[in-house]
Amino acid sequence: MHFTSQTSSNGVIERSFTLDDIPGVLWSPALPSPAPLVLMGHPGGLHKKAEGLVARAIHLVSTQGFHVASIDAPGHGDRPRSAEDARWVDQLMRARAAGEPLGSIVSAFNASIAERAVPEWQRTLDALQALPEIDEDRLVGYSGMTLATEIGMRLAVAEPRIGAAVLGSAFASEPLIEAAQLVTAPVLYLLPWDDLEIDRESGLALFDALGPAEKVMHVTPGPHQRVPWVETEDAARFFTRVLATATLAA
Repeated sequence: MHFTSQTSSNGVIERSFTLDDIPGVLWSPALPSPAPLVLMGHPGGLHKKAEGLVARAIHLVSTQGFHVASIDAPGHGDRPRSAEDARWVDQLMRARAAGEPLGSIVSAFNASIAERAVPEWQRTLDALQALPEIDEDRLVGYSGMTLATEIGMRLAVAEPRIGAAVLGSAFASEPLIEAAQLVTAPVLYLLPWDDLEIDRESGLALFDALGPAEKVMHVTPGPHQRVPWVETEDAARFFTRVLATATLAA
């Protein structure tokens, strides 16, 4: 992991980094102390420093003292899009323009990205936990919606270091339902009730399939692009409660 730039504002340090060909960013308290790490994924079509993601990351750092990291998913942000990904995007754009259902296309495309992104997140987590300011024995959180939920559910299954997750707004494909059933970490699931692209039945099915004994769903009006800020505050409290004393050994 190589840090390429650093800025500081209002008690939060932002450091950009690269890990091989993976670009990312780490937000930390200016006066660091032992605190949990939260991995934050971005929705499809966005990137590691999307406006809403940065706002949520800074909130976690400034109010809870967490470290927060984000990376660009394959074909997003500062990463080139492969020819295969370009074909998926073209197919998605044509279906959207024609008013056709998007579920099967988005699910297949997101599954393809998640297959590549999960090992990248694991490598990133290895590198982050090697930093002196991050406790390698402490469980970490994961947060993200749409594409990031597809990645996050699969990551939570593959990675025992994930101790809590905030997810939402994903199509309930059969593979993702199967992954949800294997999740054991506590989950806060966000369901925008008026999402025009991702049907609410998918959210209900995924929540029902989730495996952990501790899971809660928050339903809010509006599309997934308009999740109320109160959910950011609730997510911060959720991570603090679950991760404050959770360790890998426990």
